[in-house]
Amino acid sequence: MLRPILVSAIAFLFCCDLSYAQTDSLRRVDSLNRALAEQMRLASDSVRRADSLRRDAIKIDTNLLSRLRIDPRRNALPQRYRPLLIRPSLIPVTMMDYKVSYWHKAVLFGVNFNQAGFSDNWAGGGVNSFALGGNLDLKVEYNKQPFVYTTQLILLYGRSKNKGQSGRKSNDRIFWDNKIATQLSKSWFLFGSLSFESQFDKGFVYDANNVLPPVLISSFMAPGYITESFGFEYKPTSYFDLRIGTGTARQTFVLNHDVKYTSNTVNNVTSERAYNVERGKNVYTELAFQAVALFDKDIMPNLHLNSRYQIFVPYGRSIENIDHRLDLTLAARVNRLINVTITGVALYDKDQRPGIQGTESLALGVVYRFP
Repeated sequence: MLRPILVSAIAFLFCCDLSYAQTDSLRRVDSLNRALAEQMRLASDSVRRADSLRRDAIKIDTNLLSRLRIDPRRNALPQRYRPLLIRPSLIPVTMMDYKVSYWHKAVLFGVNFNQAGFSDNWAGGGVNSFALGGNLDLKVEYNKQPFVYTTQLILLYGRSKNKGQSGRKSNDRIFWDNKIATQLSKSWFLFGSLSFESQFDKGFVYDANNVLPPVLISSFMAPGYITESFGFEYKPTSYFDLRIGTGTARQTFVLNHDVKYTSNTVNNVTSERAYNVERGKNVYTELAFQAVALFDKDIMPNLHLNSRYQIFVPYGRSIENIDHRLDLTLAARVNRLINVTITGVALYDKDQRPGIQGTESLALGVVYRFP
């Protein structure tokens, strides 16, 4: 009987203590909420006061806002702007039947003529004359780096006829140059070349008084030159080219023994020679150093300059036996076909003639270029 009463009393006391603890916890939570609400109210009042202070301190320039305002155009119709859509599109690609050609060619063909006529009673005097000349310049190049092959053929021939005189040639040259090169750096090449030079027709020296018969001084392969050269080539641009042939050999041919021979004395030995080739022989070979400079460019609109300078220094001979040759061609284009051409050649070769030789011509002609 006593035991149930004790159990009931202990349970009542435990429940009273639990409700008291719960009530005390709720009271503490409520006090914390009131403190947090008070802090938030104080923070809100601080922000409100700071905002009012900023509004009172900042001054707004309405004129600046007016200048930045973009007004609509007067009577402008409303426009509807649609969004720009970018969509990828696949394009079918097929293999094109293209072939790469490493060959390049250029052909220049020209015909020049000069004519002068006088009446029989022309007080100023003069002789009727007519001159006709032609030239062909063919250049072919195979360029597949680092290998380059170039061949150039130049043919010149012209004749003139004056009243009372026989026909005489005014221009005559055959020149064929071949070069193989391999590239060493951006502007330097290692090259080997082979060139041939001669003329078409016979050449004579005429007596000024027309008393003595003309004297034959040259013909085809009299002289004729074959030159082999090996060395380095400097080509910084497309219009300038410098060849330095440290190892060069040249063969001079005289195959027509009817040309004029002159007496030469070397080491107290007298012999007859033509272009340094002894009578009875056909060829004379010598080793030398050779340098060739080429310039080919439009220096002005419709004005083209082509020049070639060559120096030949034979080994084992005196300085007076150094050969020089300068070829200049200045072409002024009148229209697509008509050109005015000035050609000049300066030559020093003691084996041919003492002193400097020179020739010059001015011609109006038709020139065709391809391509």
